[in-house]
Amino acid sequence: MGDEQSYRSYIPHTDEEIKTMLDEIGVSSIDELFELATGKKGTAILKLDRGMNEWEILKKFEKLADENMDFHFGAIFMGGGIYNHFIPSALLEIANRGEFLTAYTPYQPEISQGTLQALFEYQTMICELTGMEVSNSSMYDGASALAEAVLMGYRLNQKKKVIISKTVHPEYRDVVKTYSQGLGIRIREINYDEGSGMVNFNELFESMDDETSSVVLQYPNFFGVLEDIERIGKKVKEKGNVILIVVSNPIALSILEPPGSFGADIVVGEGQPLGNTPNFGGPGFGFFATREKFLRKMPGRLIGETVDTSGNTGYVMTFQTREQHIRREKATSNICSNHAHNAVMAAIYLSLLGSDGLRKVAENSVINAHYLLERIENAGYNRKFDSPFFNEFAVECHNLDKLNRELLKNRILGPLDLGKFYPELRGVGLFCATELTRSDDIEALIEVMKGMK
Repeated sequence: MGDEQSYRSYIPHTDEEIKTMLDEIGVSSIDELFELATGKKGTAILKLDRGMNEWEILKKFEKLADENMDFHFGAIFMGGGIYNHFIPSALLEIANRGEFLTAYTPYQPEISQGTLQALFEYQTMICELTGMEVSNSSMYDGASALAEAVLMGYRLNQKKKVIISKTVHPEYRDVVKTYSQGLGIRIREINYDEGSGMVNFNELFESMDDETSSVVLQYPNFFGVLEDIERIGKKVKEKGNVILIVVSNPIALSILEPPGSFGADIVVGEGQPLGNTPNFGGPGFGFFATREKFLRKMPGRLIGETVDTSGNTGYVMTFQTREQHIRREKATSNICSNHAHNAVMAAIYLSLLGSDGLRKVAENSVINAHYLLERIENAGYNRKFDSPFFNEFAVECHNLDKLNRELLKNRILGPLDLGKFYPELRGVGLFCATELTRSDDIEALIEVMKGMK
């Protein structure tokens, strides 16, 4: 096997982490692990089945697939950042054409005009939704887009205090902490009001000072509640060069006033709802939009329109301030092969639906969510927060784990357990509805919930 140290240098774990993992499986060293796995020492850990032909393999995987819950044959009431929306059949037919089918960076414009034009259109539509002036052509996901926004705020004003509401997606907040820990950026998390589910205004305003780099909010927030962005935006702007960052749901922005109207400087979020599947949490992409004056501090890449030597319209990557193209210390990003194809799918989705179609998706999601809440309350359950909401809301549920297990038996994916992220909200479920939520699904849910009272 050679010197253990020679390959341990490639493993991104500490000695303590390696020891913990080895202790868990009952071996003393990595060398012993490989000896057991290859059968060179005692009984091999890897017990492989006999070889199978193609037909046998297909049947085996079909059996395994049947153990998964198919979104087309079940009811879904879980959201929390990933949402089940209808995807037009034409979308994949277009997205799978050779002009678009790659997630790779379109370095060579002469052979990437299809992808570049689609991304140019994507940027335009994201700006229209967010009320911003410029958009890049996507990030890895919503969480990393927020983390990049926080780093951009630091680059803009060189201040190291970030105020972030606890009503922002917990996983997004974790990623922000990971990105910023090596830069000495201090994260101050602001509590939410127990009655409204909104950020605590007094705590937020008292936390802002001359050292504040940015304020981060979510709209609608993680509880589905609509934060008072207008009130907060006015207060943030009184502090001068504090950057207001808003995380948002792109579907909701088709009917809500865009964050740009309330003074937001950067708007980010998860683009999965825009024509991308929710399978196992995605895949998705992050959208990122800001004001034109901040353009040169923006991460990622920007697609621009130009003309060639013959006067024909063409598309190119106008800005790509990453470390491969400029001096490393000047780079604003190291994004390489990102989720460009997912962003192209979003552009196709938005084009197929148009502004009216997207608005109807949002409106039907709101209608279904409010009807769902009405039926749940009629079944004897109480809503946790009393504020206006988009398509998600929190409900106090007795024995939530048992309820979700029972729902799953009936091919119903139940609410997200908020207690996994907020210890004080144990027994509180986050319910979600979209335009695909049917009245029959709701009645099936209510039947199970009534039986759990």
